[in-house]
Amino acid sequence: MKIYLIVGEPSGDILASRLINAIRAKRPETEFFGIGGETMRAEGFRSLFDIKCLSVMGVMEVIPRLPVILRRKKEILADIEKIRPDVIVSVDSWGFVNSILKKLKRQGCTIPKIHYVAPQVWAWKKGRAKKASKLMNHLMTLLPYEPPYFEKYGLACTFVGHPVVENTATFPEVLEGNIVASRTSASVSHHHENDHHRAFPEALEGNIPVASRLREPQPPSATARILCVLPGSRHSEVSKLAPVFVESIKQIQKKIPNLFLLIPSVETMKDEIDKHFRNIGIPYRIITGQNARYEAFRMSEFAIATSGTVSLELAVCRTPHLIAYTFNWLTNRIVKLLVKTKYANLINILADRAIIPEFVLRRCRADLIASEALDFLQNKEKCASQIEQAGEQLAKLKPADKLPSEKASEVVLGIV
Repeated sequence: MKIYLIVGEPSGDILASRLINAIRAKRPETEFFGIGGETMRAEGFRSLFDIKCLSVMGVMEVIPRLPVILRRKKEILADIEKIRPDVIVSVDSWGFVNSILKKLKRQGCTIPKIHYVAPQVWAWKKGRAKKASKLMNHLMTLLPYEPPYFEKYGLACTFVGHPVVENTATFPEVLEGNIVASRTSASVSHHHENDHHRAFPEALEGNIPVASRLREPQPPSATARILCVLPGSRHSEVSKLAPVFVESIKQIQKKIPNLFLLIPSVETMKDEIDKHFRNIGIPYRIITGQNARYEAFRMSEFAIATSGTVSLELAVCRTPHLIAYTFNWLTNRIVKLLVKTKYANLINILADRAIIPEFVLRRCRADLIASEALDFLQNKEKCASQIEQAGEQLAKLKPADKLPSEKASEVVLGIV
């Protein structure tokens, strides 16, 4: 059996890698083709090309990349024609995937097509649901309220659950359904031991795989305040958000001088992130690898993060955090006009209230971010409250019967 995977960004890369493992567990002879990222490659997947060139957000941000994106699209279409897979599974990256599915439809391609992660029609451009429904045979959604948007146009949909509940290596409690379980007073105390001071984690000293750079000859002191910083996984995100985050952290340091930064990154963005932080004057470590990423979340007292799936990951790790995002000035104006949701963060959307502080578009300012971060860093009760409220919303993202990747693998194999 041949499965063709189309993945355009790191979040989809993680989803697809878990899908590959779940399918192999049932059908070990399955062959996988297509494009994917570093997590998929770690599972032995051979990508047609590096997906870094596709990972871009925003209207004006995409324009310089158009020639490369169009060329890559042609390569994918030619590869599908050559391989003739039994099924095509596209994952997330709807802007890119949409154009490929349209071309396949015009070519009269009869290969079953499944898309994993619904376009966010509930947030903007609801008319996309009707158009999308004509391009695929099945849609696998991450959120329980998404299927009706597409089913009314005759598209078969399955809510498979959100991948954030599947971090089984580090969070076995998720498997048991105890996502909602909030910290006990003891665990909250441990998370902020010594009046918020955290011992430097030995796990990052060599017990788990890390790629790191430390801008001090010696490790930080035992009383270092560990702050997790996530400036994005795309060039367009890092170029806009890293300078804002750096300035925010400098302002935080004026009040909390003994900061230590953990900066989880994908391998392809590590050097670019390092360029932004190398002159910050605060010790830091850049970390790559999924397990190290989750360990960094759990060790951190607070996190400043790019808006996206990472907020859910931080919530599962019970790490208090805020999110931020911005584009260039023109894209900001377009987003402001088109997006109709009250909140950008999924936890806030599910709760219909602001649990995770948001600093998006014009509010993505260093002074506002620093002020909010300091408020959390100086208030244990505020941290504990966010952890508990976010946990209640995470429970809505797990299907009742199976893990998301298992459910998704059953959908794919059933259609084949």
